[in-house]
Parts: sequence; structure tokens; C-alpha cells
Amino acid sequence: MTTLVTGATGNTGRHVVAELVRRGERVRALTRNPAAAAGRLPAEVELVAGTHTAPERLDAALDGVSRLHITVTAGLAEVGPELVRRAVGAGVRRITVVWGGGVGPVEQAVADSGVEWTRLEPQEFMSNTLTWIESVRTEGIVREPYDFPSALVHEADIAAVAAVALLDDGHAGRAYNLTGPESLTPRERIAILSRAIRRDIAFVSITHEQAVDRLMATGVSRADAEYVIGWYSAPNDASTTVVDTIEQVTGRPSRTFAQWTAEHAERFKAPRVIAG
Repeated sequence: MTTLVTGATGNTGRHVVAELVRRGERVRALTRNPAAAAGRLPAEVELVAGTHTAPERLDAALDGVSRLHITVTAGLAEVGPELVRRAVGAGVRRITVVWGGGVGPVEQAVADSGVEWTRLEPQEFMSNTLTWIESVRTEGIVREPYDFPSALVHEADIAAVAAVALLDDGHAGRAYNLTGPESLTPRERIAILSRAIRRDIAFVSITHEQAVDRLMATGVSRADAEYVIGWYSAPNDASTTVVDTIEQVTGRPSRTFAQWTAEHAERFKAPRVIAG
């Protein structure tokens, strides 16, 4: 049987692909640029061109697929239900979906699809820390509006749960809240990252509006920017409380933020200046 992974080169999708391949599964990876993805994904993966935000063009990608992994991203709310409809019509019988922060149109379409489904509900990805790269590399500074804790989860752990839900029985109709093993504030994350790259990093507080403007400068709408920054301003219990779902589902503890920083430390280090 074949599994189609959408967003296959994204922060989570690439881990889902790798985990399925590790388990000996046939994987079809959906990507906008198969040529670029060829060097980033395992050689045995079948690469197909496309995007889940254009489901009307995915009939060939869905042909022969029995399992589907979806990550809800910006722009998917309106067309996601059509993606689910086409997938089920093509013969998909098991779906995993990484939610977009709530049960929106895509998540509801998956739940109403009539096939086996599992919803993965990570509270915050550790990969969000990658937004600090430029300021850490060039200034040794992280600018954030709030310093509240978050039980961040490693993307590879989300993928591990997705693989189990796609391949093993007993997970249909379940919504899994996913967290890492500790709840950390930005200052605490900075301290861990600082040790990993062996450089002092300062925390600089900015206003809510400055944070919204910064996010909008990346192309995010004001409404979405306000939602994201608002989430950081008033974290709920689910986002700060550590749960052991990952260990319960996969049989091993969730990865720590220190492990994540060790994997990505080189990306945060200042470029070396080579004397003339």
C-alpha cells in the first residue's frame, strides 16, 4: 500500500516521510519542486509535483494511494475539504492530519470523511525556534513580546505518532494532544540554545504590535498574525501542560529541546570571517 505525504519537505512532512521509509513503507511525497526535494528525501521515495492547496490537480498523485498525511497550513481552509473528498473518492482509507490550531474546515472534513482518521494536535513546534536564526547569528539577540512557557514538541515526534496512526490499528477517531517533555519559556529556551552554540544570547522584549508587524512582513495576513501572537500572549493549559501521549503511542519518551538544539546548532552560529 502507498502513503501520500503532503508538504513532504516541510518541517514535519519530511520527518513523516523518513519515519514511514524507516518502517519499510511505500511513500509518495507531494512537493512543489521534486528536483529540489530529491536531495532532501530518501532515494526510495516517489516524488510527485503538486500542492495540497490545489486538490483539483492531484488525481494522478492520489491514484493507488490508501493512506494520506495532511498538515494544515495557511491557504488550506477553503480547499482542504475538497482534498479530503478527492482522496476518499480515490480510495484513501486512512488519514492523519496535523491540525492548524483548532478544528477548522479541514479537520472537520477529515472527521466527517467516513474513513479511519487520527488528528494530531501539537501545541507548538520546536521548529518555531528557527525564526530566531538571523537575529542570533548577526546580533546574539532574540526579540519576543512574551515570556510565557510552552510545552514545545519535536517535529520528529509528531511524525512518529503519525506513522503509528497510519500503519497500526487502534488509533481511528482519536485526537492526540502532543507535547514535549518540558514546558519552557523563551528565556529558558534561549539559555539551552546558548549552551548549544557556546555563545551568549540576549532576550529583548518587544511590544505586541511590533511582533504582529514582524510577522506580517513575512507575508502573513493581519488576522493570522494577530491570532498567532495572541496565542503567545495568553497560553492555555493545553499549551503549557506536559503530557506523555508520544510515549504512550510510540513506546519511547518524547525528545527534549536540548536534543533539538543539538541537531540545529550549526544553523544558529555566526558565520566565520576568514582573514584576507
